[in-house]
Amino acid sequence: MDQIRTAVVGVGHMGRWHADKFAALKNSHLVALADQDGDRCRQLASEFGVDALNDYRDLIGQVDAVSIATPTASHFDIAHALLDSGIHVLIEKPMTSTVEQARELVELASGKNVVLQVGHLERFNPAIAGLTKQVDNPQFIESHRISPYKPRSLDVSVVLDLMIHDIDLIHSLVRSPMAQVEATGKEIITDNFDIANARIRFENGCVANVTSSRISFKTEHKLRIFQSNAYFSIDLFNKKATSYHKKSEGPIRSPMDIKISKSSAKKSDALLVQSEAFLASVAGGPPPVVNGRIGMEALETALAITEAIRH
Repeated sequence: MDQIRTAVVGVGHMGRWHADKFAALKNSHLVALADQDGDRCRQLASEFGVDALNDYRDLIGQVDAVSIATPTASHFDIAHALLDSGIHVLIEKPMTSTVEQARELVELASGKNVVLQVGHLERFNPAIAGLTKQVDNPQFIESHRISPYKPRSLDVSVVLDLMIHDIDLIHSLVRSPMAQVEATGKEIITDNFDIANARIRFENGCVANVTSSRISFKTEHKLRIFQSNAYFSIDLFNKKATSYHKKSEGPIRSPMDIKISKSSAKKSDALLVQSEAFLASVAGGPPPVVNGRIGMEALETALAITEAIRH
């Protein structure tokens, strides 16, 4: 297909940006926006010169691919209806409220032979993309993701709002099933956990210590990876990375025995790159980097952390 007919369901903060990317891509023909908030939807649709719909089901038969950027609780029903109608779906994280819902969507997408991609943006961060081939059998991973308070995404805890980004990255690096989780968290200014820490043990022995907060006065997204003979420090927010490798198998006797490499990536638009990759998959290109099954794995770990905090 030359131009893919696209639409966005949900015109809140993220939905507005999804619409912007679909409107910018050459192989995308943005057809419509859908949201129950009729005034907001009509206002934004008029900016893009597209149709405004109150009911996402009116998109069926009119579009080829859709981004879902609504509150998490509505993800399953919307995605199920669209996938069942043969529409390709890019769904914001967390993909659903439960693992059972996620599994049903994965099976439905497979049965209908349509693309189901989950919006884990950090996979498209050039700082991490440049190091993934160097990471081999990590033994310990530490992540910190802290951000100032923002009055959105408060329908879920900080685990499903922020920490799930790092959970997905860690799964992609460790490549081993989760074995055990210990976690703690607190509600500070909302009714959900606003700060959380989790210790995840994987079946291959790797341990990850993950911390997230949405009540900080600064923004920090850092990932540290330790493996045999190497250490990687990644600043995801500023797109910088430093790697430390032993030059030989012997003991380290001085700083000269360590090779230090630094890299700094250009500022990039991860959402644009993600949207472009999604449409490439829709057009028959490479499969999604984060397909439904991968998104379900991150969700399962995030929910296990949430349950550990509650108990």
